[in-house]
Amino acid sequence: MKKSETTRLMILRKAFELIYIHGYQTTSVDEIIATTQVTKGAFYYHFKTKDEMGLAIINELMKPTMASAFIEPLSGGGHPLDIIYDLMHALLMDNENLKVEYGCPASNITQEMAPWNTEFTKSLNSLSRQWEEAMIEAIESGKQKGLLKAGTDAREVAVFVISGYWGVRNLGKLENSKNVYLIYLKGLQSYLSSLR
Repeated sequence: MKKSETTRLMILRKAFELIYIHGYQTTSVDEIIATTQVTKGAFYYHFKTKDEMGLAIINELMKPTMASAFIEPLSGGGHPLDIIYDLMHALLMDNENLKVEYGCPASNITQEMAPWNTEFTKSLNSLSRQWEEAMIEAIESGKQKGLLKAGTDAREVAVFVISGYWGVRNLGKLENSKNVYLIYLKGLQSYLSSLR
């Protein structure tokens, strides 16, 4: 990797950390520059604006991370309902990069930026849709194998599970506790069992 590419990636990673902790709108370019110890000129060499950098964070950091942590597990073998439950459990209880006190990075940026920036909305929607489509595909595959009730609406299940995940991340952030995650996981397990 070239030095300029390494610098750009370092800026994105450090900016992501700041934004995850403090929020997008309250994190200034000056804070990012101070944390990364690059010059203002170097920052603006890589990104014309803060929003250009924000979109790069979504497209270059969050999308690949989401693909490996949120989407790829859904394509594994086994019962799709077990895979979905195990995925939610891993994301909520085991993932060391997702901190309870800061919530879900994608959800946070969606709440902050979607009403104000159509480019953010498009990128974040693409991120969410990929996850939803992977979950739908897993559920449909399970239906074809006779593992789920025939009348199960795959999109309904996916939207329910994903919206529950995003919502419980916010509740966890408010309570600064994973206890609410356990309540969600118990309810999720009951719901998924009803689809068998």
